[in-house]
Amino acid sequence: MTQLTPDESAQAAVGPLLDEYEELERQLADPSIHADAGAARKLGRRYAELGAVHAGYVVWRGALDDLEAARELAAEDSSFAEELPALDATLVEARERLHRLLIPRDPDDSRDVILEIKAGEGGEESALFAGDLLRMYLRFAERNGWRTEVLDSTESDLGGYKDISVAVKTRGNPAPGEGVFSKLKYEGGVHRVQRVPVTESQGRIHTSAAGVLALPEPDETVEIEIDHNDLRIDVFRSSGPGGQSVNTTDSAVRITHLPTGVVVSCQNEKSQLQNKEQALRILRARLHALQAEAAQAEASQARRSQVRTVDRSERIRTYNYPENRIADHRTGYKAYNLDQVLDGDLGPVIQSCLDADESAQLAALQTYGG
Repeated sequence: MTQLTPDESAQAAVGPLLDEYEELERQLADPSIHADAGAARKLGRRYAELGAVHAGYVVWRGALDDLEAARELAAEDSSFAEELPALDATLVEARERLHRLLIPRDPDDSRDVILEIKAGEGGEESALFAGDLLRMYLRFAERNGWRTEVLDSTESDLGGYKDISVAVKTRGNPAPGEGVFSKLKYEGGVHRVQRVPVTESQGRIHTSAAGVLALPEPDETVEIEIDHNDLRIDVFRSSGPGGQSVNTTDSAVRITHLPTGVVVSCQNEKSQLQNKEQALRILRARLHALQAEAAQAEASQARRSQVRTVDRSERIRTYNYPENRIADHRTGYKAYNLDQVLDGDLGPVIQSCLDADESAQLAALQTYGG
């Protein structure tokens, strides 16, 4: 078998995507496709994603043509040879950028997120840590200009959270692949904290944990069809810290999706109808995540991110208060600015996950030929 040059390999990999881009352009120009808003939105999202690939291809193709033209001129006039190193460097840069654009994108990267934080091992201390994680994510969202909305929460006796669900949304339309999920998807897993709890009288350092789940939120209800015959809806009285009743009416709602066994409860709103709508939002996000996991399980191992496929029960990060240290166990990232991270400076930690994800997928493309 003849070994392809790097540029021949790039051309072969990008060809089918350019064909798809042109076909999508043709479909979107057809007025009839816009009669189905959901279908038009799906095609538009894919077209925007491939637009970046098309732009990268144009730059790479131009750099390749410039270098080939300069080589032909240099064969006739040696003075043109001086331009070759710079043109070659430009081509290499354009080719590497095109290869990065060819990495299979997570179809959910443009979506908003429902973030669930749950106290784990450590009792009241874990609930307080869940509250600290919540504050970190709210500050991070604020830095990114995202909007947040608490959907449901259960507070602990000392002011932490036994569990809380928060919607995190972009303002306006994000660039393709640049939605909230593209960043917060790496937060799913068990977060471990090492510190002296407020309940500790001896000054001893304890270790506890809280779990985080980042669910991409479907755009519309039509993306996740829920048969209401598959739902069992129970109502009950809302409760607060310690289990005391905080509402004299049965406004809290628990929805069980019978085919999957997924259970969602909401009690924050005073209206039963509002709690039901919030619970359905969370249910749709969880069902969407289940569908995505099933699709990933069928995908080739070469296409799956080493960061994304870790077991959700695995401890992904440690927050060490005495040393002011933050450590991500998946990427090896470590820094001694925990106070700043907890104040929302989470960008470098997430960037280490993005870099590891990209490196793993580039390696897979090179190993398996794209």
